[in-house]
Amino acid sequence: MLELLSQLCALDGVSGDEGAVRDFIAERARPFADSVRTDALGNLIVYKRGAKPTGNKLLLAAHMDEVGIIVTRVTDEGYLKFDFVGGVDRRVAIGKQVVLGKDKVPGVIGLKAIHLVSREERKKAPKTDALYIDIGAKDRDAALELVRPGTYGAFVGAPEPFGDGFLKAKAIDDRVGCAVMLKLLEEDLPLDVTFAFTAQEEVGTRGAFAAAFSVTPEIALVLETTAAADLPGLEDHRRVCAPGRGPVISYMDGGTIYDRALFEALRGLAEDNGIPWQTKEYIAGGNDARTIQRTKAGVRAAALSAAVRYLHAPATVGSVADFENMLRLTRLFLGWAADAL
Repeated sequence: MLELLSQLCALDGVSGDEGAVRDFIAERARPFADSVRTDALGNLIVYKRGAKPTGNKLLLAAHMDEVGIIVTRVTDEGYLKFDFVGGVDRRVAIGKQVVLGKDKVPGVIGLKAIHLVSREERKKAPKTDALYIDIGAKDRDAALELVRPGTYGAFVGAPEPFGDGFLKAKAIDDRVGCAVMLKLLEEDLPLDVTFAFTAQEEVGTRGAFAAAFSVTPEIALVLETTAAADLPGLEDHRRVCAPGRGPVISYMDGGTIYDRALFEALRGLAEDNGIPWQTKEYIAGGNDARTIQRTKAGVRAAALSAAVRYLHAPATVGSVADFENMLRLTRLFLGWAADAL
């Protein structure tokens, strides 16, 4: 699991430019799948028959994309102006390394020198239009030979073991969900399962709408990450959740009120099998479930997430034990679904 997740996190797949991640997943999935297809929005839809023929009734979903940047303009001096793709905290972007385009042109996100910043400016996070990317070009023509407007950029953050049982990497959100689904695809399943590796989640859960609309499941389990804030000095209820305390089983977030029976099923499976679990103690955020749940006549939706620190940053941190327990609990859920459907 850890090796696979590290391979996935090392890939670049900013929203709308998920090709490298999709190709990797498709290659891994084909030997075990009954069908593999890519739809018009870039979702990878994988279907595998199980012991009980249930068709498309059960959908597992995880998004392939990550936050990043897109180049909007090249200045006369050879710097790149850009905008963020997805919800990136501008405070963490300054000085960070990025790679741009298929040639992975290296760049650094810059801001005007500190001695030129007024006292008032120092009190606020810089606006995006105050930032730029330096690729070492001498002028506009030299920069345009390497990078054009519309080029995607991804943060640099090599996966590596971190501290006592943690992983540090970019794009744990949501390559961990993709890793769980790939591991399950390698196994004999108790029922038919459709796996949706979705695109463009970070810019509004766009891919999930198309995926769910074409599959039309009765039940969907979204495998995700969620923001942990287990930081010093923070009130307990604002910490939301914490890495190392088990997968997060959600009852509600900023986009979805989850199916209560599915929530109770996941909770019961965890407790009956000695799997630690937690809920979010602060209602916020959202994921592909908000779109899947509202598809056509409606879909019963549940979410199982890994608590991750510094979400949407170049370096995120999660617990390896939580990742493994996500896989265990999802496997148990498939057995429950085989009896329920």
